[in-house]
Amino acid sequence: MAAPETSTAAVPTLYTNNTLRNAFGGVLSFFILLLIGVLAFSIRLFSVIKYESVIHEFDPYFNYRVTQFLTKKGIYEFWNWFDDRTWYPLGRVIGGTVYPGLTLTAGTIWWLLNSLNIPLSVETVCVFTAPIFSAFASWATYLLTKEVKGAGAGLTAAVLLAMVPSYISRSVAGSYDNEAVAIFALIFTFYLYLKTLNTGSLFYATLNSLAYFYMVCSWGGYTFIINLIPMHVLLCIVTGRYSSRLYIAYAPLVVLGTLLAALVPVVGFNAVMTSEHFASFLVFIIIHVVAFVYYIKGILSPKMFKVAVTLVVTVGMAVCCAVIAVLIALVASSPTKGWSGRSLSLLDPTYASKYIPIIASVSEHQPPTWPSYFMDINVLAFLVPAGIIACFLPLSDASSFIVLYIATSVYFSGVMVRLMLVLAPAACITSGIALSEAFDVLTRSIKFQLPGVTSNAEVDAGETSSDTSEAQTDELKAEKPDDTSKNRPSKKSKKKERELAENPPAKATAKAKAKAEKKRLLALPLEASVISLLLLVVLGAFYVVHSVWAAAEAYSAPSIVLTTRSRDGLHVFDDFREAYAWLSHNTDVNDKVASWWDYGYQTTAMANRTVIVDNNTWNNTHIATVGTAMSSPERAAWEIFHSLDVKYVLVVFGGLIGYPSDDINKFLWMVRIGGGVFPHIKEPDYLRDGQYRIDSQATPTMLNCLMYKLSYYRFVETDGKAFDRVRRTEIGKKYFKLTHFEEVFTTHHWMVRIYKLKPLKNRIRGKAKKSKSKTSSTSSSKRSGTKKKNPWHENERRREVCYSNNCSDSFSAFLSSKPEIEFDYAGYVR
Repeated sequence: MAAPETSTAAVPTLYTNNTLRNAFGGVLSFFILLLIGVLAFSIRLFSVIKYESVIHEFDPYFNYRVTQFLTKKGIYEFWNWFDDRTWYPLGRVIGGTVYPGLTLTAGTIWWLLNSLNIPLSVETVCVFTAPIFSAFASWATYLLTKEVKGAGAGLTAAVLLAMVPSYISRSVAGSYDNEAVAIFALIFTFYLYLKTLNTGSLFYATLNSLAYFYMVCSWGGYTFIINLIPMHVLLCIVTGRYSSRLYIAYAPLVVLGTLLAALVPVVGFNAVMTSEHFASFLVFIIIHVVAFVYYIKGILSPKMFKVAVTLVVTVGMAVCCAVIAVLIALVASSPTKGWSGRSLSLLDPTYASKYIPIIASVSEHQPPTWPSYFMDINVLAFLVPAGIIACFLPLSDASSFIVLYIATSVYFSGVMVRLMLVLAPAACITSGIALSEAFDVLTRSIKFQLPGVTSNAEVDAGETSSDTSEAQTDELKAEKPDDTSKNRPSKKSKKKERELAENPPAKATAKAKAKAEKKRLLALPLEASVISLLLLVVLGAFYVVHSVWAAAEAYSAPSIVLTTRSRDGLHVFDDFREAYAWLSHNTDVNDKVASWWDYGYQTTAMANRTVIVDNNTWNNTHIATVGTAMSSPERAAWEIFHSLDVKYVLVVFGGLIGYPSDDINKFLWMVRIGGGVFPHIKEPDYLRDGQYRIDSQATPTMLNCLMYKLSYYRFVETDGKAFDRVRRTEIGKKYFKLTHFEEVFTTHHWMVRIYKLKPLKNRIRGKAKKSKSKTSSTSSSKRSGTKKKNPWHENERRREVCYSNNCSDSFSAFLSSKPEIEFDYAGYVR
């Protein structure tokens, strides 16, 4: 009888040691999280260290320009800002067409720093916003994974997310885009949802709605949240896992979150009128029907309950049918059935290529290749299946959400390469769970089989004490009713827990010992455990090396400044900024510049000139007009640009230095987008036997279009052969002159070429008299004959004054059927 008394007396000491161990573990976790935050921030600074502190890509320049306006003019001017320098002559209402989360966040940071007398420029704040929020995203990943599988898995997932290349590509210093803050908002919203689901706290439910509101302000990808969470709620209901905690986690999010989302001007009534949000409302009705059924089950007898259930289900079905009928009526009135073009392209990957070429032309909207998965998530692709299996051992509400999250994100990433960014957090969470479980099994196996461990009483006692505490927790959960989790623990229950901790019952101690013995029997052989542990360490080291390489080399270079290495050393191509600086210093402030929409944001932000189209792509007809001008002969293109009051035309050409992302490689998209609105532009006219060519075999339509002439004008003077290094061939038409455009500037490496529209020639009076009789004799024949008119002229009088002959050329189709053209994921011709 002495032995049990000794073991019972030793439990308080072990309990105290366990408490100290947990406290030390909490402090250690805190410092590890700080180091993870420093890692996430510092690994994204290669772009600043290697190049300079500059904004990257195209869209970030618009966000930077808007942030500048916000800091100068204030919030009220920002909401009412009408930008007349974009989409001329239409303009754009910025406050009602932009997601303001990123701009307001950076503006607030700038205001706080200046309030503290830290004089940082707006550009500096914009450059470092993404690295700062990457640290926040890592900490949010820790909190989310901790709710699923504990602190160990959370720390592992956090360090994986801090270095995952897919997220680095969108969060390097200078990448001032919406995703910089949206990924943090996405993960934090999911964390608060799971926290509410585990605790049933209305406080966390309210915070969840506020986090969802911040996500709506930041990125259009908020629709992923408002569809994934209803899917999980419906899954829990169908599998019989409904509880009051589930209701508290979902109902406030739909009500409060939708009301807050409607306050964002760019969303507005779309929060209740578009098909992307209808799933949340249907599940909202379903969960109320289920909650009412559970409520009446507790207050009615079984016989009355059957009658009540029949009535409730009947009424609920009638309400659901009525709501579905209303939704069908709303959806039927829309040509896209209430879905946006990007959403339809996700549900049907072929939709954009068939009906909306402007969406299909964006490189980010192309499906990824298999190597891109290894590039962006690396070894996590092999750990994800193991993490999914670990989520089922055992399956909980939180772990089922992670499984649903990874399944949906894998599908969407396979449709659109841009959504690899959504897959990255899910892959890091599941991989962190897999690595944590694997390390737990392997280290426990090694510990059980080390010499002398079996006879070590302290190790056995520690195992017994930890398992005893788990057994006590299980007993307390068994004694509590099912729905008491929503109530605060009373003083009586706290006292009982304290007594159980000091004097654990024999049943709990025996259960803990049995559990420890079971773990001992499941231990792996010592050699296999050590080898497996070393392999996991090597796998992690390979992931670190790959992530650092991707951050330093693959994703750190800003697109505005290009570099290449050769035998002569490092070469820097700064042609873009050279061209924008020329526009800024050598053109009038009110001049209009036409280019393909890719360069609209940069032209407005860096050259401060009015553009015809930009990267917002909200008006397909306007973009098609520019595409048609680029696809037309020189004279017809001049008429189109002149009708838009354009004075300069900018084209990007990479044939001299081998820059592949130039306008010639994008030209077929201009033809397709233009032909989708103006039928006289036909893609087969620009193809020879189904092939896109610019050599001597190119079609006359291709050789005479404006894009070809502006790109290859005087190109033969560079090497005497006019050899295009991107297309790897000599061009077909080498010697020609421009009649309606004149070259005014070409950058050092010929990457950007700027042309000016020639003014109308003055009519000489003598020649006019001589040609008067000729003009009068031919006027009747022109009126009687069928004459092709340029579709962009609204004023026939101006047309007759400008030209005395017909300037629109006719196009002849070389092919009767539309050929198949293959493009890689970046939208270039293969």
